Amino acid sequence: MATFFVGSRASNLAKAQVREYLAPLRARHPEITFTHRVILEGGDKDRKSAVSAVSAVSGGSAFSTEQEAALVRGDVDVIVHSLKDLPTSNPPGLVLLPPPGRADVRDALCGSTLAGLRKGARVGTGAPRRIAQLLAVRPDLNVIPIRGNVPPRLKKLETMGLDAVVLAAAGLRRLGLESAVGEFLPLDLFPPSPGQGALGIQIREDNTAVREILVHAGDPVADATVRAERAMLAELHGGCSVPVGAHAEILADGSLSLLGQVTSLDGRQRATATLAGPSDDPEKLGATLAMRLIDQGAFTILEGARVLSAVG
Repeated sequence: MATFFVGSRASNLAKAQVREYLAPLRARHPEITFTHRVILEGGDKDRKSAVSAVSAVSGGSAFSTEQEAALVRGDVDVIVHSLKDLPTSNPPGLVLLPPPGRADVRDALCGSTLAGLRKGARVGTGAPRRIAQLLAVRPDLNVIPIRGNVPPRLKKLETMGLDAVVLAAAGLRRLGLESAVGEFLPLDLFPPSPGQGALGIQIREDNTAVREILVHAGDPVADATVRAERAMLAELHGGCSVPVGAHAEILADGSLSLLGQVTSLDGRQRATATLAGPSDDPEKLGATLAMRLIDQGAFTILEGARVLSAVG
């Protein structure tokens, strides 16, 4: 009997994502033993520093560098990531497979609705994109930086006296915590991180045995949407530490629509564009939309955000 070693981060959400991914595979391939291995990332070890600072120390990503190194070494055969945490380029020798569908892409406000927040309310989030989008819609809010896994961030409503926290709807649902949601934030004002809600399935490029088994678990619709979003992000030279939002969807006529948004950290500047095109070339759609955002001053906005993040 063959054994595939599956790696992920140590959080309850990461473990839930592995279970979600492996359930249909185990049913379809009883001849294979899928064994889960936990890998600690820099962002798991240091939950106080800014994500950008942790990434700088690791020389890569705060949430994927150690897992990718384990994959390259052969310690595991596949990594199940949160796709939104992955850089837009793979390390040499690694590839991403199409994701197995996609969960709710929206952000969720927990503890209140947006309209129900008092002036000056304390809202917790550590993501630059969420900070920027909140301040663009509600400049009166007092955004408090928080980090950590999903349940501890929810608990900060009480332990830090916060009025609300912003979390990914997909993570809340995967953990059975949807009852904590006060409001799902609208996609036109709060487009999510590129790839949000999707799993990033990463393998070694030369591991044909694993590829042949796993590639059939991919969903072509989810694949097209995340490829468009990540191509836009790559063209903007962005990552998970910059305020870039994107939302792609397949329209009724079969075409692919992509919304892109870049917002300054203080919420005062915003570049937004929408474009539709053939679904069979999502990278071209993403790159073209990125150029439209650049024409609206996206690079200037992003450079300002990077400088402020580095100072902070």
